Amino acid sequence: MATMNISLPEQMKAFAEAQAAGGRYANVSDYMRDLIRRDQARQEAVAGIQRLVDDGLASGPAVPFDMRTFLAERESR
Repeated sequence: MATMNISLPEQMKAFAEAQAAGGRYANVSDYMRDLIRRDQARQEAVAGIQRLVDDGLASGPAVPFDMRTFLAERESR
């Protein structure tokens, strides 16, 4: 595993150490890895939503939605 040194303000350092001391994480490195994994997952989710938005925009202009027609077609199935 690679090593990386980071500089944190004292308040952030104390917070990270408190998270590790709370028992959920084995140490500060474990806490930092979890933060990075969560950020990666968040970025993947945002990218997925952006792809859906792009697909929607590329599909052309919206058309009016007729609820009565939709319900009638659903009932006829």
